[in-house]
Amino acid sequence: MSYYLFPSNGKPASIAPSLQKKKRGIGTNGETNGTTNGTTNGTTIAKNGHDSFYPYGTLPEPNNPTVVPKALLADFHFTFLIRDPHSSIPSYYRCTVPPLEEMTGFHDYLPSEAGYAEVRRMFEFLGGAGIVGPHHANGWNSNANNLRPGSPVDGTEICVVDADDLLDDPQGIIEAYCKSVGIPFTSRMLDWNNEEDQNHAKTAFEKWKGFHEDALDSTELKPRAHKRKEKPEADWDHEWMEKYGSKAAKLIRETVDNNMADYFFMKQFALKAPQPN
Repeated sequence: MSYYLFPSNGKPASIAPSLQKKKRGIGTNGETNGTTNGTTNGTTIAKNGHDSFYPYGTLPEPNNPTVVPKALLADFHFTFLIRDPHSSIPSYYRCTVPPLEEMTGFHDYLPSEAGYAEVRRMFEFLGGAGIVGPHHANGWNSNANNLRPGSPVDGTEICVVDADDLLDDPQGIIEAYCKSVGIPFTSRMLDWNNEEDQNHAKTAFEKWKGFHEDALDSTELKPRAHKRKEKPEADWDHEWMEKYGSKAAKLIRETVDNNMADYFFMKQFALKAPQPN
């Protein structure tokens, strides 16, 4: 979801007016910080606190590429869930074409919504800001750029979960995840075969019909029968062409290739299940 915290189309970031702290006191007229008499740097702001266009007429935060204040971001314990673009990109494309598009309401596929670049930028910003890392949930310190190796002030542990690792070893990854974020692990986390959990899931995902149907139709998370194996790129192309046609296969291929570098960057931080002694 990092994609939605960034300005679209590479526009410069400024803090969303609704997320700014309100000034209090005589003469402030209730405007947000950085705003005087409804203008900031010559940009007029609507009375409801929002521009009629982006960028917002608000002051940016130094080095913050998002529309969310750093102080607010620091209140969260971040987990980054990643998935190989070879799987995620065609999966999303499938939700934007018949027959699923009628259920999802998404009728256009936009490669820019892949989100991998935004995930990486968010990760690097949080690391550089001291909100995440440098200590890793696997027990080592990161030396990646912008993650402050050796910093005396540590943020929360770096916690990146790769979907393939989760599907191969659900219990091991969930146990390691719980340890990282400070939640007691119970085996019940892997089973939701009861009416209460099923109803809760359906309510939570009601807004996103069509995107999570397989998960909603499931009752447990167990290791998949066969671990994913590396597949030649030509086989991927053939699979996409068979399912979606040559034009779509070409678009999927371009989107996958454009996002692999960011995926591999994040993959190096992926959480690993503890190995038995």
